[in-house]
Amino acid sequence: MFFKESFLAVRQFLGHYLDQSQDRESEQVTVEAIREGIEFKGSTIWILIFAIFIASLGLNTNSTAVIIGAMLISPLMGPIMGIGLGLGINDFELIKKSFRNLGVATIFSVLTSTLYFLISPLNEARSELLARTSPTIYDVLIALFGGLAGIVAMATKQKGNVIPGVAIATALMPPLCTAGFGLANGNMHYFFGAFYLFFINSVFIAFATTLGVKLMKYSKKEFVDDERRKKVERMVYTILILTMAPSIYLTYNMVKENFFEVAASRFVSQNFNYADTQVLSKSAVTEHGKRIIRVSLVGAEIPKDSIAVAQARLPQYGLGGAILEVRQGYGQNQADISTLSSAMFKDIYLHNQEQIARQQKTIDSLENLASHYQQYDSVGVEVAPEIKVLFPNVTDIAISKTIFSCIDTEARDTTTLAVVRHSKVFSLSEQKRFKEWLQARLGTKKVQLVIEK
Repeated sequence: MFFKESFLAVRQFLGHYLDQSQDRESEQVTVEAIREGIEFKGSTIWILIFAIFIASLGLNTNSTAVIIGAMLISPLMGPIMGIGLGLGINDFELIKKSFRNLGVATIFSVLTSTLYFLISPLNEARSELLARTSPTIYDVLIALFGGLAGIVAMATKQKGNVIPGVAIATALMPPLCTAGFGLANGNMHYFFGAFYLFFINSVFIAFATTLGVKLMKYSKKEFVDDERRKKVERMVYTILILTMAPSIYLTYNMVKENFFEVAASRFVSQNFNYADTQVLSKSAVTEHGKRIIRVSLVGAEIPKDSIAVAQARLPQYGLGGAILEVRQGYGQNQADISTLSSAMFKDIYLHNQEQIARQQKTIDSLENLASHYQQYDSVGVEVAPEIKVLFPNVTDIAISKTIFSCIDTEARDTTTLAVVRHSKVFSLSEQKRFKEWLQARLGTKKVQLVIEK
């Protein structure tokens, strides 16, 4: 009985907060809004072209803010959601129209970005661009949940800023620009990787829209041929699986590579800890299917026997089959000296930069604290003329910021302390009025008044 009542209570609670029927937009309005966003001609095409130029500039200069701005402008979400809506309500004409417009938009996008990167003097692949060349299963999940957020927002009266947020999260523009970069530079790896990311986003946003429409039970067009309906559904699920499969493989490789790097770092730190020898650099790479751990040492040379012992310990770290390459003896010739000096200066520079940043942060914090307390040095002088008129009995005043510490709990409380001297009797009512005036004048409620007799 108790469990039943608890279940009903939880169900009622969740139903109250998760029910979206109260603010849901009418089905007709939502469908028409999605239909209106499908068209790609005239001003919409020009907006897309300009957005592509902006996104390409952002990728070229490695500016995240510019890329985000381009994604907010982009109208690419329209036809993708149109495909999802068409699948959800069995509207084949809508699906065809959405596919046609998405194809037009994709062609214009890739051609525009290719043109930009052909004339751009900057042809280096920056981090923002490289991030769009290797999609993973996480991109699938982002597109899926982003698409669900998008269709839910479209189906509500108060849409807010969800649609722009979905456009940013799913990142439809940057992959197309990266594909254009790949074409402009003849790098097919970049082109196919980026285009695959765009394909993932498109497919799973559309699928999420379809799923949302089905869950919200939108009116469907009846199939004359039920076999045709089943064929379409099988085709949709096949595309989903084929789209997702490569991303799972890429994710597996990414996770495996990360584990390899972490294990290699732990191995080096625990097995190359010598008093007279320092690790200059370390790296874990995979080349031609072989896992290689490279360690560069400076200082006294380690005997080959010790290196062999370290090699034998690799399986203990999950690094069985990995190759250990140890480079040591720096300083024996001029080339080695140059390499060593360069690496050392780089490490020193980075260390100094980090230390300077930490020191600057501390200085800024102390300056803010000092300025906060220094303002009370002159406040007594500033309010003295006002006190002379309002409270003629007061002869002297000292105002400062102080901290009270509780002996039992070690709790601390910051308050403003005002020490007052007076010439005549300072009644309790006058003290109360004076304290209230100080609170209002200083803009703080925490004022501790001390009356010197």
